[in-house]
Amino acid sequence: MKNNILILVLFILTFNSQSQSYEFKTVIDLETTNVISQGNTGTCWSFSTSSFLESEIIRLTGKNINLSEMYNVRNAYVDKSWNYIMRQGKAQFGEGGLAHDVLNSIEKHGLVPNSAYSGLHEDTSFHDHSEVVAILKSTIDAYLTKPGGEISSKWKDVTEKILDVYLGKKIDSFSFEGVIYTPKSFLKYTEIAPNNYVSITSFTHEPFNSKFILNIPDNFSNGSFYNVSLDDLVSITNNALEKGYSIELDCDVSEKTFSAKHGIAVIPEKPEDQLVILETIKSEKKISQEFRQKEFENQNTTDDHLMHITGLLKDQKGHTYYKVKNSWGSDSKHVNHGGYIYMSENYFRLKTISITIHKNAIPKNIIKNLKILQ
Repeated sequence: MKNNILILVLFILTFNSQSQSYEFKTVIDLETTNVISQGNTGTCWSFSTSSFLESEIIRLTGKNINLSEMYNVRNAYVDKSWNYIMRQGKAQFGEGGLAHDVLNSIEKHGLVPNSAYSGLHEDTSFHDHSEVVAILKSTIDAYLTKPGGEISSKWKDVTEKILDVYLGKKIDSFSFEGVIYTPKSFLKYTEIAPNNYVSITSFTHEPFNSKFILNIPDNFSNGSFYNVSLDDLVSITNNALEKGYSIELDCDVSEKTFSAKHGIAVIPEKPEDQLVILETIKSEKKISQEFRQKEFENQNTTDDHLMHITGLLKDQKGHTYYKVKNSWGSDSKHVNHGGYIYMSENYFRLKTISITIHKNAIPKNIIKNLKILQ
């Protein structure tokens, strides 16, 4: 009888030790702005990069400013239209983009606060670009048919008018906290310098410590990325957080083990743990450079979504997670952790497409290898 009780106790203890709910301890938590929703749009690239820049403004100036995501989106739609026309319709035209598209926009057009340009009509509070993008594309496609023998330059004016109707007219000046600014003077006020930011990736089809154009669908503007080893990519990210710099993140969120509802993103070692691992700690798959490359080349890892890394956590077993600010809102019925995702280092190693970061946040030995001027 005593032996049976002892076996039962050992079974319960073993079961409990193997079935632990997540308990997180915050290690680093950088200041940022509120979680908001991108609505029914594919403009996560602008929402996440705007959030990233908002944290940069806090770091640089101490000012908490809600930037306009749609000001940058409007400018990008114009650039996409030009790219689509000049490539004779043989290019992707949609809502997607990357972090450098925001940086390109603010370098050319400056920054504005959301109070000056919301991209919403007075009677709406929810972004929805399904109609405007369909109209833009069909209009440009109509011009590409060249009904008069050659393409008319009127497409530029028509594109601007469509954007005026749906997102709002361009602004040359605005008032912020009692002061009149232009978008360029407001950019100067925020102390953001676009050329201080670089995008970094990790793939073996190009040499490490080189710079190349990453061939992913949303890279319509042919942005270049510095290429480092996977271990260096993790080292850069951790070093940045330790120094007080947040990170813009482009990654794949198509895995069943990326869950906004649970607020968790993990890579289980065993396929049968896919569902249980969202609520219970299970062993994760160790991610090598070779496996990461294979998953990218067979398109199991794709360019899905951009978010903002603002901190670092540990679970009760000492595993590392990144605190990732999402743009799907903060409604507790649909998301956990107030709209943040706790992403394991293994998920990050496998599913990250790229990061964008202030160059001063990169370790000096890696800066030297990449030949980035500071």
